[in-house]
Amino acid sequence: MRIILLGPTAAGKTELSLQLAEELNTSIISADSRQCYKHINIGTATPSKEEQERVKHYNISLLDLEEEDSAMDFQKRAAEWEKGILKKSDHVIYAGGSTLHLQSLIQPFNEMPESDEENIKQLESRIDKEGIESLYGMLSEIDPDYVEKMDGMNTQRIIRALDVWMQTGKPFSSFHNQQEIKPDENTIVFGLKWPREKLYDRINQRVDHMIEAGLVEEVRSILEAGHSKDLKSLNTVGYKEIINYLDGEWSLEKAVEKIKISTRRYAKRQITWFKRWEFINWLEPDELSVEEMKSAIVNTLSSRT
Repeated sequence: MRIILLGPTAAGKTELSLQLAEELNTSIISADSRQCYKHINIGTATPSKEEQERVKHYNISLLDLEEEDSAMDFQKRAAEWEKGILKKSDHVIYAGGSTLHLQSLIQPFNEMPESDEENIKQLESRIDKEGIESLYGMLSEIDPDYVEKMDGMNTQRIIRALDVWMQTGKPFSSFHNQQEIKPDENTIVFGLKWPREKLYDRINQRVDHMIEAGLVEEVRSILEAGHSKDLKSLNTVGYKEIINYLDGEWSLEKAVEKIKISTRRYAKRQITWFKRWEFINWLEPDELSVEEMKSAIVNTLSSRT
């Protein structure tokens, strides 16, 4: 059985997934679009070394910061990992909150062309001259369906969608399966739902903890190692704000507040997306302990087999 544990950022997915994996004697595949990169651990809340020693994880610290990645790339990697895991266990656990990554598990994408470097350069040049808003407006006209589903003004996804359109003349959304999104009989989806204000408090506390854990030093070491601050992998909440601080554009206090605001906005978009999926079995961490949520999941699995 494929078990998907989703929820907005800071909902508490990590500890629940760990305890569940230990109970079911299986592994975890991260469905996070940034935890797959090396070096960006604190700001992405990558499972710690100790947590990874408790349970085998996949899609963690896999790619160099300069490497391109997409939900379709993740879909292909995950399919191979899943096959291997299910040879040894009855279950596989996916944990994360990246919406397109999660959708690729429930409703796989159709094949689409590889990136065209010339198109990418042309689009990036336009961003330099006119800003990302220009490309966002262009995509809104070409593919309003995809813009509606996209989680914010994501530069990488906007460029990819326009690249595909430039190559094929077809909207990016046309390569996504147009059938109703519904898990197959071997997939069950659980979600963590917090009262909004309590979730926002958890986000604020998490950001403070990241700063205390050395986020500034992590970003500084990345830049000192020669990585460009303009990498798409670093165009991530937590990293772009600290880069502005290190560049002298913002105070640390302002950078931290910006991270909190952007993270809360991201969580709001995640929640809006998940509300569309009526098949999610919701759990309320505000009312249930991790042990109780784990037991609820295990009981649901038992009733399905």
